[in-house]
Amino acid sequence: MQSIRDVLQQNWLDILLPLTILVITVTVGLIVRRVVFKALKHWASKTETNTDEILIDAVSGPFIIWVLTLGLYLAVETSTLTPRFATVAGKVLLVLLIISLTIVAAQLAGNFAKLYGSRVSGALPVTSLTQNLARLFIGIIGILVVLSLLGVSITPMLTALGVGGLAVALALQDTLSNLFAGFYVGVSGNIRLGDYIKLDTGEEGYVTDINWRSTTVLALRNNLIIVPNSKLAQAIVTNFHLPEKRMSLPVAVSVSYESDPEEVERILIEEATKGAEDIPGLLDDPPPVVRFNPGFGDSSLDFTLVCQVSEFVDQFLVQHELRKRIFNRFRQGGIEIPFPIRTVYLRDHTTGALRETVQRG
Repeated sequence: MQSIRDVLQQNWLDILLPLTILVITVTVGLIVRRVVFKALKHWASKTETNTDEILIDAVSGPFIIWVLTLGLYLAVETSTLTPRFATVAGKVLLVLLIISLTIVAAQLAGNFAKLYGSRVSGALPVTSLTQNLARLFIGIIGILVVLSLLGVSITPMLTALGVGGLAVALALQDTLSNLFAGFYVGVSGNIRLGDYIKLDTGEEGYVTDINWRSTTVLALRNNLIIVPNSKLAQAIVTNFHLPEKRMSLPVAVSVSYESDPEEVERILIEEATKGAEDIPGLLDDPPPVVRFNPGFGDSSLDFTLVCQVSEFVDQFLVQHELRKRIFNRFRQGGIEIPFPIRTVYLRDHTTGALRETVQRG
């Protein structure tokens, strides 16, 4: 305390010069940051790669810390601080520098992991969990470097963490279960970002993210479904994008017993083949097929038209357009789509006679 009081009671001119240098350095640094980074972002927007934008975004934030560190360093160098205070100030500035570099490295690790995963074929899917793990790894290294610089022994801390790790694991059992389940789901590659999945419990939609606790699924109704990772890892999941997005689409068609099966099959094939030319999502390879299945119904001949669509959501528009076309062709060709017919027998209680009636629909 006496040393601090001595410093504060010294000549104000000895304090004014370092403060002036600090203010000037920070002011110039802010101006340079605004001008230079604006020009760099304008240049990066014209390039084809995203690497330069990632570097600029990662450096723009910690640049303020670097400017402040430089200003403090120049202020300390021009001040009349005692060697003791100069040593402490030097360590503080070095810690600030290491922290800023750790922030930059962590942000770059997360962003480059995402960029690598999206561009490289066969790379692991990059989710929020993957990015956060990459940032956490860099952050731990930075913390260890700072502790080593400050002379703090890491070994006792690791021993304490090992002893208390069991208690923490028991207390955070559900959280850790979701964490490891999310890591397993992401690494396995069976569920990827952008895949359309359906759980055995009925929830379905596009996978938008996998974080440390849950997986986010966007339903077709534009609602978010939050599924805990542990539940997802244990669920029976249908992935409509694996092994490929293309899928077969069965369309049920029923006609009357008076219809010619060969004629019905020909019309269905023609309409599906023509539809592949102008119906979005309907494919012509492999070509559509018709099967006389399920076959003989109660009041109709039942066929199944099987065609291919590009992906799961295309089936709705394809079925809509195909059914309209098939209905119009059946109407033009005189092919009837029958109503269900039931024969009902009514008994007259006075005479005991049976009377037969036919019900449609």
